[in-house]
Amino acid sequence: MAITDKNNVIVELYDNPLTERKDDRIGRVVTNKTYDVEDLIAEVAARRSDISPSTMKATIDLLSEVAMEKIANGASVSLGLGYYSLGVNGTFVGDNAKWDSAQHALSVRVTPNAALREAVRACTVDVRGMAVAGVIINSVTDIASGEVNSRLTPGGAVNLTGTKIKIDGDNPTVGITLTNEATNEVTTIPKNLLATNDPSKITFVVPVTLVKGDYKLAITTQFSTSGSSLKEPRISLFDYILNVI
Repeated sequence: MAITDKNNVIVELYDNPLTERKDDRIGRVVTNKTYDVEDLIAEVAARRSDISPSTMKATIDLLSEVAMEKIANGASVSLGLGYYSLGVNGTFVGDNAKWDSAQHALSVRVTPNAALREAVRACTVDVRGMAVAGVIINSVTDIASGEVNSRLTPGGAVNLTGTKIKIDGDNPTVGITLTNEATNEVTTIPKNLLATNDPSKITFVVPVTLVKGDYKLAITTQFSTSGSSLKEPRISLFDYILNVI
């Protein structure tokens, strides 16, 4: 059912910061909505009245619990739309090298399965030209760990790159926000706590009080290349989920 002629995505164009050509563009898929497990369960329940939402939720929770246990013990698991396995970050010196948590870390590798890859290949794509806002976050680098687009270290510095991302304006919503996926609690990094605040780069320190969990990062700014602040703030939501461990 996933592969149909109705599958469609919209792509918007942005300036390419990696080349000197002024007409080079990169494309980004427009995220029209974010779905969590509860949303998906509600949609399945609307299609299949013979399966109760509570049963689906319990099943998903149990499958996830068992899958995490197997993966954490070195197994490769096929679940849902992908394959999960563990990888090792860091290098070892010598044949008898030992594990050093300061230099080595385990990471989770996720590979989409054939059905998901085929569903994506079957999508039609509409390119609707340059994005109106023009504000985009390209990368988030956690300096303490060296990881890119994946991690935040409380008390550590973060380099954020992008286009027109400078935090500017007097609207109270202006700043960087980190939203906890599980609790929806929002932590705000205000303009006056930014070590670097340029149109293409921002450096800030992650609050030491940030609790473990998965976070969405967003920028709200009134920055404009014209020299005067925009009347209404614009928001750019980062594509990746960032983890605090």
